[in-house]
Amino acid sequence: MKRLFFYIVVTLTVTNTGLSQPLLTVEEAIATALENNFEIRLAKNDSAAAALDYQYRNAALLPRLSVNAGLTLNNNDQYQKFTDGAIRQRKGIRSENLNSGVALNWTLFNGGRLYATRERISALLEAGTLAIKNNVINTIGQVITGYYAIVQQQQQLRALEEQLAINTERVKLAEYKLSIGSGTKPDVLQSKVDLNATKAAQLQQQNNIVLLKEQLNTLMGVASGRRYEVTDSIPFSDKIMLQDVQQSMSTTNPALLLSNKQIDVARFQLREVKADRWPQLNLTSNYNFNRLDNIAVVNPFQPLFSRNSGLNFGINTSIPLFNQFAAQRNIRSAQLSLQNRQLVFEQQQAQLNLQLVQAYNEYEAQQKALQLEEENILLAKENVAIVLDVYRLNATTLIQLKEAQKSLQDAYTRLIQARFLTKRAETELLRIKGALLR
Repeated sequence: MKRLFFYIVVTLTVTNTGLSQPLLTVEEAIATALENNFEIRLAKNDSAAAALDYQYRNAALLPRLSVNAGLTLNNNDQYQKFTDGAIRQRKGIRSENLNSGVALNWTLFNGGRLYATRERISALLEAGTLAIKNNVINTIGQVITGYYAIVQQQQQLRALEEQLAINTERVKLAEYKLSIGSGTKPDVLQSKVDLNATKAAQLQQQNNIVLLKEQLNTLMGVASGRRYEVTDSIPFSDKIMLQDVQQSMSTTNPALLLSNKQIDVARFQLREVKADRWPQLNLTSNYNFNRLDNIAVVNPFQPLFSRNSGLNFGINTSIPLFNQFAAQRNIRSAQLSLQNRQLVFEQQQAQLNLQLVQAYNEYEAQQKALQLEEENILLAKENVAIVLDVYRLNATTLIQLKEAQKSLQDAYTRLIQARFLTKRAETELLRIKGALLR
């Protein structure tokens, strides 16, 4: 048994000695993904646009003010003939006409549309923030699952390396027993075949790890081909209770909160279109300036110089009487949109409840399986060690040793898979709860 332990240690040491790649922790992977992930960056841009609208949300309540100005230069030839036969003719009649004005238009009342628009913009900003949080939590969940999928395969690789050490010892024992006349050639050949099969599985496992790392690179938004090592264990959080998740899900799950906020947006949109049925009252005011400078005139009653300026204001109203049923159509469309948002919220709530129950059942089942496999792996290791020692003493057959090895390999596979599946179920529960973002 000591000799077996020596071979396992040597094999693992040789395998890990050439690794000079930096260690990537799950926290670093999450931080990198949150910085580079495309979906999060797109959501941030959408939220920034909503924040810009929110910044100017009160501008809709302010008046509109505009300035206009113009200068006209005229150079005309004039010819006039009157009924009494008189003729007036002059060339190069020049004039300058300067006009300017300031106009103000202030909507005093339009059925509450201005206030509904302002509230809708505020709701859109909150929805944008929730959309970012939802993308962040989903990305964190994907990164955690992807990261520990690599850890799982790394553990599976170490299990294969342990099998490799045992098979190497088997080959040496079979060759030694053959050399002293107590073994057979088929045992040597079968041991070498099993050794080569384990080496092939090791190569395939290493390739699987490379592929999973590329997938994680894509999630993190880093260049393809980045190399790193991951931790060698899968940690677990404290026991998660189903009631705790159910009670807090409605107030912490960002997807559910986002869906609920979209109901508010649709409600404000309905208030906006309902405002079309109300009269609109505007305050208008103008200040005008006009100056006319004629260098010369033909008509003696036409002034050479004229200047007008003044301030005027007034109130006007627009009362909708008939607009081809556009208001009714828009109101009905907004009502249907609101109903759809409410249905989407209810559907999402039902789906999340189902996902929660499924994830929790998976979580509990994998925890039980993990506890069982942790006990089982100790038995399988002890069994292999005993059978190998007995085989070394030529008191058992190669078939019995292979069966013990197969049991150990299967126990490792079940244990490693149980660890990963438990972590995945735990991550899914925390994602549904909205607790991945701390």
